[in-house]
Amino acid sequence: MGKGGGCVPSKKRATKTVSAQDATDPGRNDLVRVQSQALNDDRTTPSQDGAVQAVKRLRIFIVFYSMYGHVELMARRIKNGVDSINGVEGVLYRVPETLSKEVLYHMKVPDKNDGVPLISVESLVEADGLLFGFPTRYGCMAAQMKAFFDSTEKLWVEQKLAGVPAGFFVSTGTQGGGQETTAWTAITQLVHHGMLYVPIGYTFGAEMFKMDSLRGGSPYGAGVFSGDGTREPSETELSLAEHHGKYMAEIVKRFSLQN
Repeated sequence: MGKGGGCVPSKKRATKTVSAQDATDPGRNDLVRVQSQALNDDRTTPSQDGAVQAVKRLRIFIVFYSMYGHVELMARRIKNGVDSINGVEGVLYRVPETLSKEVLYHMKVPDKNDGVPLISVESLVEADGLLFGFPTRYGCMAAQMKAFFDSTEKLWVEQKLAGVPAGFFVSTGTQGGGQETTAWTAITQLVHHGMLYVPIGYTFGAEMFKMDSLRGGSPYGAGVFSGDGTREPSETELSLAEHHGKYMAEIVKRFSLQN
């Protein structure tokens, strides 16, 4: 699945083959090193004739907007989950800010100096899967994320993202603040692009049914409660986020094996 092409094999996963004969040539030490690393590299697989095929890892872009850091904490745990699945890696990106520095200062929003790059619309087609994270605003996604989706018109016209698995994770201030509706109302963005919405359901198991502690998250995806902005995500919420990453990576990997 490449560049949103559904069942079209991805050009990104082209293979590079090193023959067994070349690898034993004393003058080709670099090829010998490639073959010797194959046993410990999940990106390489031996072919029937003994050659080594180097396969590029699948990539899930974790694209988020985080004002006070709650969504970012989830994004990083989601990346941990994605990276734990062989052959898949998570890549963190931010969407551009739409508020002025003056407004952000008065809102006491911390600076974002952690090295996470801004996402460009064009680069979305390079992902094998997409996870979008954002806080809620009146039960819907924050304006910053909506502005980013609004800027993807060219990709929509050409249906460049059709067939790409995608999902959501969210942050809300209160228990009734939109843990489900924020993801639910965001599904329309995926529908118009032809992307494949992947919820987590109740795959997290018994933790999703416990009532003895405050916990964000829903069958729609991982989630946290931020309160007035000072509440720290619980370990259960972060564990659910990590599970979300693992689950999405397994789905994307399954798709790639079928194409």
